[in-house]
Amino acid sequence: MPLHDVGYRAWDGAARSGGAAAVIAATGIGLAWKSRWLRRVVLFAWSPAVIFAFGFFAFEQAVDEGTLATGRVAGRRIDGFGVIGGLVAQSLGGSLADPEEARRIVWSRLLLAFMRAPQAVLLAVVVGLVAPRLIAGDLRARAWLVYFTRPVSRCDYILGKAGVLAAIVALITLLPALVLWMVGVLVSPSLSIAMATWDLPLRIIGAAAAVTIPTTLLALAYSSLTAESRIAAFAWFATWVACWITHGALTGADLAAGRPAVGAAEIAATAFEDPFDDPATLAQPPRPPRLGWLAKAAGLGQGIDRWAWLSLFHAQGAVQAWIFGLETRPAAFGPSLASLSIVAIVSLVILFLRVDAPARI
Repeated sequence: MPLHDVGYRAWDGAARSGGAAAVIAATGIGLAWKSRWLRRVVLFAWSPAVIFAFGFFAFEQAVDEGTLATGRVAGRRIDGFGVIGGLVAQSLGGSLADPEEARRIVWSRLLLAFMRAPQAVLLAVVVGLVAPRLIAGDLRARAWLVYFTRPVSRCDYILGKAGVLAAIVALITLLPALVLWMVGVLVSPSLSIAMATWDLPLRIIGAAAAVTIPTTLLALAYSSLTAESRIAAFAWFATWVACWITHGALTGADLAAGRPAVGAAEIAATAFEDPFDDPATLAQPPRPPRLGWLAKAAGLGQGIDRWAWLSLFHAQGAVQAWIFGLETRPAAFGPSLASLSIVAIVSLVILFLRVDAPARI
């Protein structure tokens, strides 16, 4: 029986030049987003933004009411949003005499606290849900036979897989922080505040990159080292927990040895003070309020954490404080910046060596 026309047929569709990394990323994002747990965690990750948005609103109310410095208008005490905004400003070290200077400091520290405290922790959970199976699943299913028998380079493959994580990380860190900045602009007395704080969105992007780059590369490196996604997930969470515990143990040892961080004693002494509790103090300059948790999350008055470079969470916080212009001491952010850079470079080397290793016999 004769065979007729077994050759290749011409392609009639629209040809796309390149874009292999984008196709891999789009496919990976679509598959990851099918997970109900991932959607729930991402939705939950946006909930802290509501609390911080209230902080922006309360601060702007204090500026608008003129209660930023005293908590009173025309000699009477105000118990509304204005006084809460005054407490927020005092907790974050804003200059109460200058609303414009206070706005820049308070906005920067609110954004830093948001990206540093709730989002960084939730980020670890989300990356642990998504990253382990990105490359490990391909190794287990021998998908590399499909990828690398086509004109897909290692760079395309790594960029595509990194794009999956980067997009999900942006949903948790970058986009909520940009929305918070927009909320601050909308609740401010004038939209001209957007021009006065034009650099904050750029700093938000830089702070998000400080988290995204080392986190994404490290998680993908773990995924490339095994065909079992469970092992990669365990390695990811074990790294975060072990580094956090190590940081806490060494910091605690310093405290036990009598070497507290500069400013820690001041925060502990003032964390539960309220400048408006005693009527006799109403005519005096207000003391630091009882929002020590917010000041700590914003990196205020904690001195130099010399063990921050050992922990991903604390190292990222130190670098983010530098990006927002709130930390200018090289000893405070330099070791952490070097540590994150080393993690990113080593992880990238591992990825280049491992992603197509099965195809190289």
